[in-house]
Amino acid sequence: MTTNILEMRSITKTFPGVKALQDVTLEVARGEIHAICGENGAGKSTLMKVLSGVYPHGTYEGDIVFENETVEFRDIRDSEAKGIVIIHQELALSPYLSIAENIFLNNEVKGPLGLIDWNKSNQEAAKLLARVGLRENPTTKVMDIGVGKQQLVEIAKALSKEVKLLILDEPTAALNDEDSAHLLDLMMHLKEQGITSIIISHKLNEIKKISDTVTVIRDGKTIETIAKADVTEERIIKDMVGRDLEHRYPDHTPHIGDEILRVENWTAHHPQDPTRVIVDNVNINVRRGEIVGIAGLMGAGRTEFAMSLFGRSYGSRISGKVFKNGTEIKTRTVSEAIENGLAYATEDRKTFGLNLIEDIKRNISMASLGKLVRGGLVDDNEEFKVANEYRTSMNIKAPTVLAKTGKLSGGNQQKVVLSKWIYSDPDVLILDEPTRGIDVGAKYEIYTIINRLAAAGKGIIVISSELPELLGICDRIYALSEGTITGELPIAEANPESLIKLMTMEKPS
Repeated sequence: MTTNILEMRSITKTFPGVKALQDVTLEVARGEIHAICGENGAGKSTLMKVLSGVYPHGTYEGDIVFENETVEFRDIRDSEAKGIVIIHQELALSPYLSIAENIFLNNEVKGPLGLIDWNKSNQEAAKLLARVGLRENPTTKVMDIGVGKQQLVEIAKALSKEVKLLILDEPTAALNDEDSAHLLDLMMHLKEQGITSIIISHKLNEIKKISDTVTVIRDGKTIETIAKADVTEERIIKDMVGRDLEHRYPDHTPHIGDEILRVENWTAHHPQDPTRVIVDNVNINVRRGEIVGIAGLMGAGRTEFAMSLFGRSYGSRISGKVFKNGTEIKTRTVSEAIENGLAYATEDRKTFGLNLIEDIKRNISMASLGKLVRGGLVDDNEEFKVANEYRTSMNIKAPTVLAKTGKLSGGNQQKVVLSKWIYSDPDVLILDEPTRGIDVGAKYEIYTIINRLAAAGKGIIVISSELPELLGICDRIYALSEGTITGELPIAEANPESLIKLMTMEKPS
């Protein structure tokens, strides 16, 4: 009898015109944490949807053996009945229901008369919350807790279904460092309780830390499975992209010119609480051809600074001055900021950066429709031509610019966001977490695009939570703490230790 809890044998899944999975084999040992790595579009999520019954038996070729029994799941209820629970990257919680209601949704705790026993529901939910280390009242609405705690509610929900195999798809993608560390510790704790886990993640340092085995998928095929002792980030990357990435970051030789942007004494208050200062007297400058980083912990005020600067799209009681090429400019509205040569690529591309139900063509043109108007109407032919030029120059992987943006991988969505702002012909681009949630191959492409923009004389501001990224692509880095600039380092003097020291510096009282 095998020690494997799961075997997926020769799985092939085809969509019209596309073979998403081709003869994929996966073996997961009982009680281990098994990581699955691959670039966006490699087939990782498709494989897990086959396993969990989202794609039912009969829509794919191959066999699934779970606990030494060949299974044929018709839907997700079938797989959950066997103890397989998947937590998707987009959490499946109702914000308007309580934590307990979400945990037992479609699995309600009922009394003798068949009615929901709310007291027992809350009691059982409290026990489950204790298991995942979440100190919240079970009656609290999900909308009132952060995304890190929501992830724990999803795991508590899985535990309520007597999970044997827990699948987590990008579980830490939207979490801060503290919440990520708690989640990884919880996975180790669940392992001690005998629960087997499969984790899909782009964060190779996390995978190396907690996984017992790593399987790499590329272009819908299994490349190799690596034991913990043999796992290195370099080996995973080579398997993922099909080549060695000797350098994570492309070569960058800066050609820095005159100052293009200067922000003086920039202060912004919280939109709901005007007495609370969130950006405090910030002074920064950027020169032509320069890539300037802003480092800071979660809540330091980086995004709030960028959004308040870009058309005052966040904050209240905003004050300070903005100069471009030595002349003061106004950025009181988004359209005024764009007219004055600023662009801001948001950290949340799906919510604020793109219209996911629109096509690539319209997303690229939406910030600059005025450039396409002929006789009061948008010139469709010109819009199509422009979008096609960006699809080619930015290497957006899509069959046509009429493809829906919501169907693209994260890396290709980010290229559409960048295309939109590059088409607006800005002098200064503010890029907020430009590589969040995208794979290493796509990251390299984004870095190359940033270098290209700097080489064209643009001023670039990069906000990132990944210190190696800032150190790898920037010419100079500011550190922000509690809304205040605590230091500025040329790249030759910057290292993780010096930046963290500045990022954790308390604001003078």
